Amino acid sequence: MGAELLDPGLAGPDDVVLSWEGEDVLAVRLPQLSESLDHILAAMERRHGTPLAGLDRKSKQEIVRLLEARGAFSVRHGVETVAGALGVSRFTVYNYLNRETALNREKAVKAD
Repeated sequence: MGAELLDPGLAGPDDVVLSWEGEDVLAVRLPQLSESLDHILAAMERRHGTPLAGLDRKSKQEIVRLLEARGAFSVRHGVETVAGALGVSRFTVYNYLNRETALNREKAVKAD
């Protein structure tokens, strides 16, 4: 997801230092969430083999559902970034999110 590998001596307070048999051997610098969103969108595009904007509505709704589960919309400008990648408006992304919330509520009511 765009992480950077570092010498453990260069690790900062937010980096993850990996140890082997008590010795620090590697540090991992995780990207900022906004950078991760770009990587996630690029991976989804590669998996589908086409630009996300060219997908049908059902596929776009599924992508929004997956991104919601991964916390993509907690990132500043996440909705705008996803809308741009999908070739839809922010309003459409919010509609997809609201649709998913309504479906989850419906499932919860049926389960009771």
